[in-house]
Amino acid sequence: MKNEPWAAFANRLAADRNHRREGYPSRFESEEWLVSLSEFLFPHFCRPAMITAVDDVDRLTSRLVDQLHRLLKPVEGDMAKPIETVVARFFDEVPQVYAMLMMDAEAILNGDPAAESIDEVIAAYPGFYAIFAYRVAHVLSRDGVPIFPRLLTEYAHRITGVDIHPAARIGKSFCIDHATGIVIGETTTVGDRVKLYQGVTLGALSVSKEMSKRKRHPTIEDDVVIYANATILGGETTIGHHSIVGGNAWLTESVEPYSIVFNTAEIHVQRQFENAGEDYEIRLHSRTDPQHAPCSDQPTLPRASRGLDEDRTYESRR
Repeated sequence: MKNEPWAAFANRLAADRNHRREGYPSRFESEEWLVSLSEFLFPHFCRPAMITAVDDVDRLTSRLVDQLHRLLKPVEGDMAKPIETVVARFFDEVPQVYAMLMMDAEAILNGDPAAESIDEVIAAYPGFYAIFAYRVAHVLSRDGVPIFPRLLTEYAHRITGVDIHPAARIGKSFCIDHATGIVIGETTTVGDRVKLYQGVTLGALSVSKEMSKRKRHPTIEDDVVIYANATILGGETTIGHHSIVGGNAWLTESVEPYSIVFNTAEIHVQRQFENAGEDYEIRLHSRTDPQHAPCSDQPTLPRASRGLDEDRTYESRR
């Protein structure tokens, strides 16, 4: 095309592409690096005979170090620490990240009756892969690396359906079951041994840019279970330890430890009987008990245990 508007657009596009290429890590190469790291850490993802001896570990480590150094070069000016320091610190923490991931895999195995082995969890469970990408990205985010950690977690978001911001703080033995649709915001704090089901949102009450430097997302304390499609919002919202949040609950206020939060609903079923020529309406008042639900089942709510004198339950209504 020879016309002037197109020529001006072409020049602008070329200049913009050159600027962007210099200022941002390559998304494609960033994703390739994360895949290579997963192959390095877990034989479930790697090609045959990729690692057969200690020399292979050293050789692949050197390659990953060089690749990470190159990927961070475009954002070096926005980093508070030298690239060499950040890269060295990251690989110093890889053994700890690996240990955390194995604890996560064990938590998923123990929390899902359908899981038959740690190997199955690592190889097949999208929740585990999302946690893997998050833990890797979090180390870099914590060291002040811009953009690159988001590229890693957004890659996992696209392939698993789980959206975890790399700056979120998540404790050990983290379990995600079914995975799809989970959202964990930037300033979320999640304790140890927490279990989330599909569709859970740990989000913000406000999306105002003025809130960008404040805590906008909830705190989930240790040993909490949150069932499918529950939504918990707000930086001042805390779910106390050993609590259970039932499916479809909507929370913007804190709950005390050892609480059960459940969603109530009225279901109307109308049946027509041809012989009687009348309509019968059956009204069901449902209460959910996530503590004993295998995931989708919703049995009757029992009394709370753990040595409490009385039930402490919260009814969630939309």
